[in-house]
Amino acid sequence: MWMAWLFVAAVCLVLLHTWWLERRHSREREEAGREYTRAALQRQLQIQAQFQARQEALFNSMIEGVLVLDQAGRVQLFNQSLQRLLQFRKDIRGLTVSEAFQLSELAKVADRLLKECTVIATEIELPGQETRVLQVNGSAVLDADGRPQGAIMVFHDVTRLKQLENTRQEFVANVSHELRTPLSLIKGFAETLLNGAKDTPDVANRFLQNIIKHTDRLTFLIEDLLTISKLESGRLQFNLQPVDLHEVVGRVLDDLKTRAAEKKVQLINEIPSPFVARADADRLQQVFFNLVDNAIKYGRPGGTVIIRAEWKQPSVVRLSVQDDGPGIPPEARERIFERFYRLDKARSRDQGGTGLGLSIVKHIVQRHGGRIWVESQPGKGANFIFTLPQ
Repeated sequence: MWMAWLFVAAVCLVLLHTWWLERRHSREREEAGREYTRAALQRQLQIQAQFQARQEALFNSMIEGVLVLDQAGRVQLFNQSLQRLLQFRKDIRGLTVSEAFQLSELAKVADRLLKECTVIATEIELPGQETRVLQVNGSAVLDADGRPQGAIMVFHDVTRLKQLENTRQEFVANVSHELRTPLSLIKGFAETLLNGAKDTPDVANRFLQNIIKHTDRLTFLIEDLLTISKLESGRLQFNLQPVDLHEVVGRVLDDLKTRAAEKKVQLINEIPSPFVARADADRLQQVFFNLVDNAIKYGRPGGTVIIRAEWKQPSVVRLSVQDDGPGIPPEARERIFERFYRLDKARSRDQGGTGLGLSIVKHIVQRHGGRIWVESQPGKGANFIFTLPQ
């Protein structure tokens, strides 16, 4: 009998052990499954975080500013470029466009996008000391049923383009005016000659001289336009070599001595001989010619023009052309090197200038690596100073 009980007990122990092993294996499988699930979820989260980080990096690397609105017109998303363009630091998410930027024009654009579900392209000016212009392109975001879900706006800074366009328009207008004036005079003189003035020798001779004068003016204008175009585009080659500045200025003064004598202006070359610096001799002569010519034209009749040079540092030469004329007002000193800028328009045109001389001077000096400026007080003359790095 006891053998039967022993057998039953053994069977029970085997069954219990088997059940325990199965239970342990089941727990291990469950734990392995949970661990696998946790690892898979963690990998998924990592992948999502990496993807989101890449998206955010791409979003913030865009040059254009981007603003995303929800269907209530509140800010949902923006990038760093928009922060730079609109110059805000706080987190504007959840705010309306009016609350976030306080720009009525921008708020109107956002309202139109959400109400009309349309595409809008417009420009807005930003308030501030310097005028800045932004181009705004916006589009409503619609769901599959065509219902508005929000809007996206893209911002481009077009300030520089506007400045260039204004400069181009001003340049074209100035060139047109400068060309039209001598052409009109030439045509008028020619028509007068054809209408009978040619039969009067004295009148015909005077009119022909005027035609030649204004033809020369056109020639100088075209040459200056070509020169400044080449300088600005970098197509004008410079031949830098040791140059005696005293000799360069001497040649300029010889060329201008007749013009100076007409106004009884004394030209003084105070540059010691020799004074050798590294420069392009022809272009440097053009700089001195324009500066001295201006000093004669606009300086005081019977006055003095002095040209000087000195070493300011072992590697920098400072040169100047000084007159004792009426001087230049403070508000004109920053603009005097602009193309076609004239301090006295009527007087400048009577003198026959093209309005490009000082702009050419500035570009030549800058191509040498130097800079140019003017020091002046009204009634005490003007001193044009420029440097040449060596």
